[in-house]
Amino acid sequence: MFVFAIVYFGVMQDTGLFRPVIDGLIRLTRGNVVFVAMGTAAIGIAAHLDGAGATTFLLTIPALLPLYARLGMSRYLMLMLLATGAGVTNMLPWAGPPGRADAVTGIEVTELWRPLIPVQVTGVVLLLALAAWHGFRERRRIEAAGSPDAAIAAADGTGIEVARQRRADFGDAAAGPGLSEAEAALLRPKLVWANAAIFVLVLATLVSGILPAAYVFMIGVSVLMVVNYPQVEIQMDRIRAHASAALTMGAIILAAGSFLGIMDGSGVLRSMAGALVSALPDSAVPVLHLLLGLVALPIKLVLSTDAYCFRLLPVVLEITTPAGVPAAETVHALVIGNIVGTFNSPFSPAMWLAIGLARAEIGRHIRGSLLIMWTYSLVLLAAGALFGLF
Repeated sequence: MFVFAIVYFGVMQDTGLFRPVIDGLIRLTRGNVVFVAMGTAAIGIAAHLDGAGATTFLLTIPALLPLYARLGMSRYLMLMLLATGAGVTNMLPWAGPPGRADAVTGIEVTELWRPLIPVQVTGVVLLLALAAWHGFRERRRIEAAGSPDAAIAAADGTGIEVARQRRADFGDAAAGPGLSEAEAALLRPKLVWANAAIFVLVLATLVSGILPAAYVFMIGVSVLMVVNYPQVEIQMDRIRAHASAALTMGAIILAAGSFLGIMDGSGVLRSMAGALVSALPDSAVPVLHLLLGLVALPIKLVLSTDAYCFRLLPVVLEITTPAGVPAAETVHALVIGNIVGTFNSPFSPAMWLAIGLARAEIGRHIRGSLLIMWTYSLVLLAAGALFGLF
């Protein structure tokens, strides 16, 4: 599933299907700080539909940064909203954590995802409200500063001259992300509606569960290639272009499966779980997944996504499953509590890319967004409880 999903969304990006959506949101929000903040959140959600954090930030930050600079808005607010929006979208089955949970539990990834859909919808609504609130706060901050230069200086903790130079370095707000000649040759503007129909059909098939996710993306890639790039040479070139990311993700899943098989077969996981159970009061074992869900986002600061899913989750399952807690319930609690913080963790390569693109400082980003994102994840956890996930 991962191999074909990454190729599928990579080719979708090549055709330019998502670009008009992103550009349209930027045009709609330009000039109004509140709308810009809300649009940033929406862009973060939409841009991460391919499940690749690097693509999300490459597509959004170069386009949004000049706009933020012209208005005097803090780029750390931009990073927080993009990261949170991408975190909500990251619950999709092809985005990463649900697939890793599938590898650990053996539960079909779409079966894990479908109960999360109401939580995702709630998360989108809450994020737009959160973005509007921050937009009003940002507008008042800019007005109090007196000028965009002063507002940038206050947000960055620098002087006016440094802020003025940074705004000049960030560029004109009217300038969008440029395309190379090779990238422009791959765009298919005349096929945008055909590609949109393929995209919707693939998503609908995933939600319905008619076919396993791997088959859905396999067929989707085949149709997408024939419709957009009928020449075999171009098809092979597109596969080569996206093969590295696809095979890397596939290798991670295969290696993790082998690692877990050895850990389980050798009895290491059971020993670890037994040691942890002996140290816990009896009353804590049936709710261990919920307790960890409450602190899952700060845990993201010390564990990568792979370590969280492939090391922590199996141990928790060894403890909660004998206590009568369904495996899916444990997965939902740990995923909802943790996933929003995916791009607020120093263990996320995509976050480092975002920091570099925004010319920001990682410490300031984490300090400014941690409590907000943690509170947001707790609200989603409460929503999951209301929807009966645990």
